[in-house]
Amino acid sequence: MKRFLAAGLLCCALANAQSKTNAPAAIVAGANSFLSSLDEAQRGKVLFDYNDAAQRVKWSNLPTSMVARAGLKLGDLTDAQRKSAMSLVAATLSKRGYEKVLAIMEGDDVLKTAGGGRGATMFGRDLFYVSILGKPSLKDPWMLQFGGHHLALNITIVGREGILTPTLTAAQPAKYTVDGKTVRPLGAENDKGFALINALDDSQRKQAILSYKVADLVLGPGHDGKTIQPEGIKASALNASQQAMLLDLAGEWSGIVNEQAAAARMAELKAGIADTWFAWSGPITNGSPAYYRIQGPTVVIEYAPQQMGGDPTMHIHTIYRDPTNDYGKKSAAR
Repeated sequence: MKRFLAAGLLCCALANAQSKTNAPAAIVAGANSFLSSLDEAQRGKVLFDYNDAAQRVKWSNLPTSMVARAGLKLGDLTDAQRKSAMSLVAATLSKRGYEKVLAIMEGDDVLKTAGGGRGATMFGRDLFYVSILGKPSLKDPWMLQFGGHHLALNITIVGREGILTPTLTAAQPAKYTVDGKTVRPLGAENDKGFALINALDDSQRKQAILSYKVADLVLGPGHDGKTIQPEGIKASALNASQQAMLLDLAGEWSGIVNEQAAAARMAELKAGIADTWFAWSGPITNGSPAYYRIQGPTVVIEYAPQQMGGDPTMHIHTIYRDPTNDYGKKSAAR
């Protein structure tokens, strides 16, 4: 585990050093380097047409033994090929985004160990898949998909834009220990959410808290193109400090992608803050299982503890969408 994290963070450091100067070029170079490390049969498995609608939506929170993925499995790659694949993922993401991905994957290895024989076939970092839709290009749209159990990154690259929606990040266990260090892959998402709901006054909180229970993602896998009505409290009713907390919370998702794309995305979210809503379902004491949603003109974020046996705070699903630009549809059409 320790070697995997160290190697992954090295890839992250190298890729992000490049991305700070020219993110699109670094990403395309990373994609071409990865593809050149593969043989013809492997390239046939990893490459798809950019308009392959079936492959585009082939993502899930479930283990790959339950919902099959296409592409190349990390467990079928050589060490050098795997390192090249992870360097490509790192190049598309920010440093903290890539560290989050590594922590989710490491958690799946923890789940594999805890699951015994059954766990070996359902969980673990070997069961994550990579695929590329279209030809890596500095001009034309193309897409990188990376994921497995509890992770689905759908990253559309259109010139200097990096569109990370829809993307699913999840964690089980949501807290574990590696080499004496406590790891919480989605810890900031949890803590900042509770901080925000508790920063509201009684009147604001009454608006934010829903009158019914929400126990899972509303717009999770298989719900592309669907919409929901905004609920909760509108950010125009929040003060400047509370609005800043809401933006910072949303940044835990928008900030996963490389810094250049993340900055543009955050500016977009900030511009729409007055028309953004925050909704909550459940207790407001940190450590309790509670659902929340952020919904604005170009964003839907959901955070949902899984209430299906055991401690729900140890099993979290989240989704990040842009109803106007999921899979880069708006950007690619320009």
